[in-house]
Amino acid sequence: MSRPVSVAANPPESVPPVPAEAPRLRLVQGRRKRGPLRPARLVPVRSRIGPQTAARAFQSLDMTVLTVLAVLAAGGATGGPLLTTELGHVAPFVVGAVAAAIGLRASAAYAYNRSERPLGHLLRVTTAFAAAGVAALAAAWLFTDGRSARAVLVWTGSAALLVGVLHLGAYDLTRAWRRNGRMTPNLVFVGATPAAGGLIQAALATREVSVLGVFDDRAARAPVTLHGVPVLGDLEALLEHRLLPYVDRIVITVTDATEARTRALVDRLRNLPNEVTLLLPGDGRSLERITDAPLAFVDGQRSDDSRAFGKRVQDVVLAVIGLLLTAPLFAAVALAVRLDSPGPILFRQKRHGFNNEVITVWKFRSMRVEASDANARRQVTKDDDRVTRVGRFIRKTSLDELPQIFNVLRGEMSVVGPRPHAIGMMTGEAEASKLVAHYAHRHRIKPGITGWAQIHGSRGPVHTSEEVAARVALDVEYIERRSLWLDLYIVLVTVPRLLGDKAAIR
Repeated sequence: MSRPVSVAANPPESVPPVPAEAPRLRLVQGRRKRGPLRPARLVPVRSRIGPQTAARAFQSLDMTVLTVLAVLAAGGATGGPLLTTELGHVAPFVVGAVAAAIGLRASAAYAYNRSERPLGHLLRVTTAFAAAGVAALAAAWLFTDGRSARAVLVWTGSAALLVGVLHLGAYDLTRAWRRNGRMTPNLVFVGATPAAGGLIQAALATREVSVLGVFDDRAARAPVTLHGVPVLGDLEALLEHRLLPYVDRIVITVTDATEARTRALVDRLRNLPNEVTLLLPGDGRSLERITDAPLAFVDGQRSDDSRAFGKRVQDVVLAVIGLLLTAPLFAAVALAVRLDSPGPILFRQKRHGFNNEVITVWKFRSMRVEASDANARRQVTKDDDRVTRVGRFIRKTSLDELPQIFNVLRGEMSVVGPRPHAIGMMTGEAEASKLVAHYAHRHRIKPGITGWAQIHGSRGPVHTSEEVAARVALDVEYIERRSLWLDLYIVLVTVPRLLGDKAAIR
C-alpha cells in the first residue's frame, strides 16, 4: 500500500549553485563531520513536541488561569458566594476573560517565533489585556452602573501580570525545546543540489529546522558537504541509516531530474515509515511549507499533531487503569515465573518501534533462560521444548505481555497498535521484514500491546510469507482507520477474542 507524498515549493532561482570544483564524496567507512544544523542530542520523533500541541497546551493553561481569576474576582466584588451573585455582577469578568482569550489568540501570542524577543512577546500580551480591560469596563458600566469597575481594573492588572509571567516561562521553555531538539524538526535531503543548498542556507539563517544530512542517489558525483551539512551516502545508505528514527521528514530535492528518476526515488522511499516531501519549483517559501516550525495555533481539521497528543492521553489513562486493575495478577504471575524455573522474572527484547526506532520491550519470561531467543531466529511452535510450564499458560492467555504497560507509560508503545516484532525476526529462512515491500508501514505509529491484527486471529509467530503479508495488511488497515472509538472497541474485545482463540500457537 503506497503512501502519499507531499509537495512543497522550491527556493528562489537566485540560489547559488554548488561549485563544480567541490570535492567529491568518498564512500569510505569512518566518522564524518556532524554538520552545523545537527542538534547536540538527537531526540526520537515519538518524543518530539509538536508546535500545535505546545500551543494548545499553553492556551489551555491561559484559559484555566483566566477562569479561576474571573471566579475569584466576581466573588470578591460582591462579598458573597458566587452561586448567589447576580448575573450582572459576574458578566464583566466573563466578558473580560473571553476578550483576553480572543485577544491573545488574535495577537499571535502563541507563536513564540525564534526571532521574537521577550519584550516583543510581552507587548502582544499587554495589547490583548488592554483590549480585554476596555471590554470588561464597558460591561461593568452596562450591567452594574460602574460599581464593579474597580474590581474589573484589579482583575485586569492581576490577570495580565500572571499570564505575562506564564508566557515568559513558555517563551524560555520553547527556546530550550528548540535548542535540545525536542521541538525543532529534523530533516534529511535526497539530492545534493542547488535547491538543497538553498534550503540549508535558509535553515542556517533561521535555525527553525535541523538538517541531519544529505543523501544522493549519484553519490559518486556528490560533494563531501553541502554548506557544511555532510553528504552521508547514496540511497541505499539512507534506507538502512541509523538516523531514520530521528528524522521527521525526508525531502527529495532533485528538482531538475527526469520524471523517471524522480518516480524511481519516490518509489524507493515511500516504503519507509518517515514522511516524504517532494520539492517542486515554486515561489521561494519552501522552508515554511516544509517544516511547520513556527509555533502557531491552527484551527480546522485535526492534524497528526493533535491526533498524537490525543492518543498519548488515551494511552496514559488506559495504562494507569490497567496497571491498577491487574496489580494482583502482576504479582501472581511474577511469583509463578520465579518458582517455575531459575532465572529473571522479566525477559527483555529489542524490537522496532515508531519510525523504526529500536526499543526494549518487556515481557514475563516464558522460556528457559538458556533457550531464550532474543532475535526470534526460531519462532515458537506447538509443544516447543523451550517454553516452561508457566510459560505455556501465560503465552496462551497473553499474560506474558502485561509488563508492556510500562513501555506504554514510557511513551515507547501504545495500548493499541501493530504488535512490535523482534529485530531480525525470521520467517522460514528469510527475515520477515524483507518479505513484504511495505512492511515498514506498520512502524508509522507506535506499536501496541494489542491491535487490529490480534483480534482478527493474527497473533503469535508467523511461519510463511503469506502470514506476514496478512498481518501487515491488517496493521496498515488499522493505521488508516484508527480513531479513539476503534481503539476502545479493540481494548474491549481483546480478552474474549484471545481467550476464545484455540488455534493460535504462542
